[in-house]
Amino acid sequence: MLKKTLLLALGLCAFALQTHANDRIVTASERGTYIEIGRDLARLVAKPVGLTLDVLPSKGSAENVRRLRVEPNVRLALVQNDVYRAFTDQARAGDAEAARLISPLRVVMPLYNEEIYFVTRADSPLKYIHEMRGKRINIGPVGSGTALTATTVYRAMFGTALSEQNTSTLSNEDALVKLASEKSIDVVVVVAGQPAKLFADMKQEARQYIKLLAVDPQAPEAKAASETYSDTTIRSASYPNWLTQDVPALAVKSMLVTYDFPAGSEANDHLVRLAKSMCANFDRLRTEGHAKWQEVSQTLPPLSTGWSYYAPTHRILSNCAAQQNSSDNRPGRDQACTQGRELLGLCRR
Repeated sequence: MLKKTLLLALGLCAFALQTHANDRIVTASERGTYIEIGRDLARLVAKPVGLTLDVLPSKGSAENVRRLRVEPNVRLALVQNDVYRAFTDQARAGDAEAARLISPLRVVMPLYNEEIYFVTRADSPLKYIHEMRGKRINIGPVGSGTALTATTVYRAMFGTALSEQNTSTLSNEDALVKLASEKSIDVVVVVAGQPAKLFADMKQEARQYIKLLAVDPQAPEAKAASETYSDTTIRSASYPNWLTQDVPALAVKSMLVTYDFPAGSEANDHLVRLAKSMCANFDRLRTEGHAKWQEVSQTLPPLSTGWSYYAPTHRILSNCAAQQNSSDNRPGRDQACTQGRELLGLCRR
């Protein structure tokens, strides 16, 4: 009897610890843009409303979809538009597991475009991305957003899948080293919002070893890719040690997503608080956060087929301007949030 009582007590303690665990957001690699966006959300959005948001690295978008579904206290994930589409396409093809994973996911807000870098050796005869048909391509780790983007772009351009014998799945760093030192890889695909730390940290000597492939907008293959991906420019100003001129490129939209948490749940409450804080602190994100916040709009656009917003946060984020005006006119808005005012529900610390 004593043993059962102890086990029950330990179980209740574990449950209490789990329910009071910090919220989590899954991002991408330690050197990518996603993790910096996650840190901005933790510091400038979660912290001001008394929430702790743990920022977790990951392989990328595809892994994030799964972790959002199965990992405790993961409330938010950063994914790419085409990765989400890859899951839905797989589901439509009859994959029940893909459908199970993706169907309850909801969009909090679209973020910004991420540039797609096609990197080759400095002495390579390749100049444009449509010239990489049949080449040996590193697509990034299995399960990463980069891997799905790389294979989706290739299929969009050439109408066929990238052959397995021409595919490698090294990390960005390992692949770039191998690209520069060997001739077993022809192109390394990297997906990251500029300025990406991976390239921004490179020294000027990098120009001797690697270069970017450009998009030729007149090439039929590039036109085919533009049906899914948007045209953009990788600016030399983002990488002054590496690029001597701007390079036409492709981009994929990044999204902040969540699970369809039910009304009244702790997760729902926290997400509502985060959305309100997003409204209140959006200017801080732009001035104190990563440069990519400059490209994020507070206006929530209609979503592509298959996507839907998380209703509780959508109601808040789609009316940020009205809420800010209401807040500005509220009596006592500048008063300190004392214990007495908090107990009366006049503020939240």
